[in-house]
Amino acid sequence: MTKGTVKGVIANMVTVAVDGPVSQGEICYIETGGDKLMSEVIKVVGSDAFVQVFESTRGLKVGSPVEFTGHMLEVQLAPGMLSKNYDGLQNDLDKMEGVFLKRGQYTDPLDQDRIWDFTPLVKVGDEVLGSDWLGSVEENHQPLKIMAPFQMEGKAKVKSIVPAGQYKIKDTIAVLTDENGNDINVNMIQHWPVKFAMTNYKQKPRPFKLLETGVRTIDTFNPIVEGGTGFIPGPFGTGKTVLQHAISKQAEADIVIIAACGERANEVVEIFTEFPELVDPHTGRKLMERTIIIANTSNMPVAAREASVYTAMTMAGYYRSMGLRVLLMADSTSRWAQALREMSNRMEELPGPDAFPMDLSALIANFYGRAGYVFLNNGKVGSITFIGTVSPAGGNLKEPVTESTKKVARCFYGLEQNRADKKRYPAVNPIDSYSKYLEYPEFAEYINGTINDAWIPKILKLKTRMQRGKEIAEQINILGDDGVPVDYHETFWKSEVIDYVILQQDAFDEVDAVTPIARQEEILDMVTAICEKDFQFENFLDVVDYFKKLINICKQWNYSAYQSEQYNDYKKQITEMLNSAK
Repeated sequence: MTKGTVKGVIANMVTVAVDGPVSQGEICYIETGGDKLMSEVIKVVGSDAFVQVFESTRGLKVGSPVEFTGHMLEVQLAPGMLSKNYDGLQNDLDKMEGVFLKRGQYTDPLDQDRIWDFTPLVKVGDEVLGSDWLGSVEENHQPLKIMAPFQMEGKAKVKSIVPAGQYKIKDTIAVLTDENGNDINVNMIQHWPVKFAMTNYKQKPRPFKLLETGVRTIDTFNPIVEGGTGFIPGPFGTGKTVLQHAISKQAEADIVIIAACGERANEVVEIFTEFPELVDPHTGRKLMERTIIIANTSNMPVAAREASVYTAMTMAGYYRSMGLRVLLMADSTSRWAQALREMSNRMEELPGPDAFPMDLSALIANFYGRAGYVFLNNGKVGSITFIGTVSPAGGNLKEPVTESTKKVARCFYGLEQNRADKKRYPAVNPIDSYSKYLEYPEFAEYINGTINDAWIPKILKLKTRMQRGKEIAEQINILGDDGVPVDYHETFWKSEVIDYVILQQDAFDEVDAVTPIARQEEILDMVTAICEKDFQFENFLDVVDYFKKLINICKQWNYSAYQSEQYNDYKKQITEMLNSAK
């Protein structure tokens, strides 16, 4: 192994003089005060290696010995990760002692002694490729696959496979013979470098299948798809966390991974305390059964913060290779970008806008590109849907991280302070927000086949009405109620119907929190019928009085259990109000 000595220390960046070959991205350990500090090589110049340390470097001295491992930052992937709380380096936080993390303390992310009920899926003589399924186990009611090594090149033959029975993750469950005649012993553990995307699939088409979240402002107005990408920017207090919880709890996903990247410690504690209490509406059991939390708070070293999002994405790729639907939520990618900026500045690289790295857009695009909908080698499908939050300073959506993310994420859910102040939750701006999937012919074909071919045209018309309503609201504010024609008031109040009935939703109400797509279809049809009716009002007071009553009934309709007697009664009242109006 290559060794070296510390030559210089600048905060978490350490210069090491090496006595042999090292590669960028390689992991090394620096000895200081009896501790071994895990570090990553980020730059090599001649015989000097610049490494970022994942721990505090306090007390580190020039001349401290360094030992290089010969491999990159990797995660261990195996059954037993669900319901776990990890840090960005995949240390099991539940195995740590005390309130604060101790420097140089690393834990095994997996339970080596747990017994798993294994069922083989191949037989002797079968040919397999890397990541092909060899067998299956069950964890927390989720069917997990044991796969051929991801790094394996070419085809291999199954030389032996163990019978169905109970095994530990380190037990050899199969022996494969590669094209060169070498035997490969396979257990349940995979190793994969976090900075590299997994490409162990046959095809990666453009995603098209609607991902139901139960949130109307997303599903109806700005839909996201399985394997799609989106991001939620917004200032403090606009409801990012509640919206994330709603999507995580309700979305049609098999596995949920939450990456708390550089958030304040109190917010991460909220995730640890609240998330395990959430009930999964699909199963009735705890949501934590199919969830993994990766936590890195803002007071942890920036290097570990940068690693956390890559660790989370690599875990998501592991489950996608099993043919599962994975939802990955990162909060927030702004803190990740700040970590990139800090390390870039320490290396004295040429700064870009706001001192972020010049290649920030490329880094964000590369990361978002790892999500997607894929066809595996066996024809099955898997997906990673990635939704990141962005915390722009002062709510400035023109800053570099938001602008760079806008270029690559297909869905933009901009949270607005003004809507939050008016208690119009979710505070997603209906005009600035968008979903580019509405423009995809594959998505239109899917919607036409599963819902109806009028769905997308209706949505686009309502979006136009919201824009027109905003313009008229500004005119009314300037000219007064009497200063604009009555039909202007009618147009404005029709946009308010869209806002109150479709866009606003009570995340804490048992019924209104989750709206199934069939119910969203009925709501969309009803709101469209209201907006397309040509009323004959005599003055603006009649407009206000009529629409306030109508909105009140519609809100009660939203709070009624779907297809219940009360639900049908409110629907009848709305229809009668429409028919009786002039």
